[in-house]
Amino acid sequence: MGSVAFDAEDRWNAFITICRRAGHGDGPLAGVPVAVKDIISTAGIQTTCGSLVLKGYVPPYDAHVVELVKAAGAAVVGKTNMDEFGMGTTTESSAFGPTTNPVDTTRVPGGSSGGSAAAVASGMVPMALGTDTGGSIRCPAAFCGIVGLKPTYGRVSRYGLVAYANSLEGIGPMAGNVEDVSRLFSVIAGPDARDATSIDRPYTHTPSSDRIRGLRIGVPAEFFGEGVDPAVAERVRAAIGDLADLGAEIVECSMPSMAFALAAYYVTCTSEASSNLARFDGVRYGPDIVSKRSWHEAYQEHRREHLGKEVRRRIMLGTFALSAGYYGKYYAKAQEARKNVGEDFARLFADVDVIAGPTMPTTAFALGEKTADPLSMYLADILTVPANLAGVPAISVPCGTVNGLPVGLQLIGRHCEEELIIDAACAYEEAQR
Repeated sequence: MGSVAFDAEDRWNAFITICRRAGHGDGPLAGVPVAVKDIISTAGIQTTCGSLVLKGYVPPYDAHVVELVKAAGAAVVGKTNMDEFGMGTTTESSAFGPTTNPVDTTRVPGGSSGGSAAAVASGMVPMALGTDTGGSIRCPAAFCGIVGLKPTYGRVSRYGLVAYANSLEGIGPMAGNVEDVSRLFSVIAGPDARDATSIDRPYTHTPSSDRIRGLRIGVPAEFFGEGVDPAVAERVRAAIGDLADLGAEIVECSMPSMAFALAAYYVTCTSEASSNLARFDGVRYGPDIVSKRSWHEAYQEHRREHLGKEVRRRIMLGTFALSAGYYGKYYAKAQEARKNVGEDFARLFADVDVIAGPTMPTTAFALGEKTADPLSMYLADILTVPANLAGVPAISVPCGTVNGLPVGLQLIGRHCEEELIIDAACAYEEAQR
């Protein structure tokens, strides 16, 4: 891919910081502008996580993925908007204002990597890096009509990623098509000694549609259950039918652990957030504490003023789940439920090669539609969180529209079998041309 012009006119508030930089060298991404979610550290470029508590913070080092992207010749042209600390499904909780969906600016782009998705969907950049803790790459990919990959946990280094929920989150590629997602993934995948969770599995695959013939695709009934818009379900069922027409074998199946996956996810991620976000105390990063009150009172005041409502809500939920007398009732049980999700995937993958279903239960919400009802926003993650709980890879590929709004087809694979789900996504994408 050659050099691509970067349109700095950001009508969607996709970026928090725009950089006018050029790529260099002759690597696989030479001259390609790449946007980076603002939760990934970039040397010399402000990294805010969408929060006032980090406004003005400039990291002294690059994240591992940024090092790799630069070494491949790409230009990091900006840091994209996001839900504060990755906590959201709409990119409305950013301290720097909401991002809008380029398909329909009255709609949200999804979250929390909504800025990266909007930057790609609008044509500002061909590729972007996002992060996915419970669907934060796949949700905006589905809502904006692009492709997004959540890799296997550990296949991409998390060094330089500002931690929200360590055991769940990861960095992944977003682009307008499967080939570009594959190209960016080939650059960022692989081991890193600075990340203890990193695994030695580089990615050197070239996408091919040939493997779709004979592929066994499992379709869990629970992926089309309560809360899934019938029109979205119909569109995704049609897409799965297209895969069957290409030679895949469709296997109807069941995943009972879906009944408690969402609860297990939110107990786990809020508990980890409660611990991780304790570091933002006004001493080390961001705006200084200016107060004549006692340290305890000043600390509370600083966090109340600089952390948004959703972040404070999740910190409190996690602190409660970890507190004495409740740890066993909530956190320990959530880990048992998480184990059951992993066991369900293992059971299904003994019989099928890929699992398919909708990425999101609905199309993109209207701006402001869910902000007053956090529970309904949490429920929107029901189809994406299982892959994070199990650490398996998942990709969202556009599969048409409902009332003019994009719908995503989600394909989930075994650990470290990104190659297979990328090939299946490639086969579907090619068949739609």
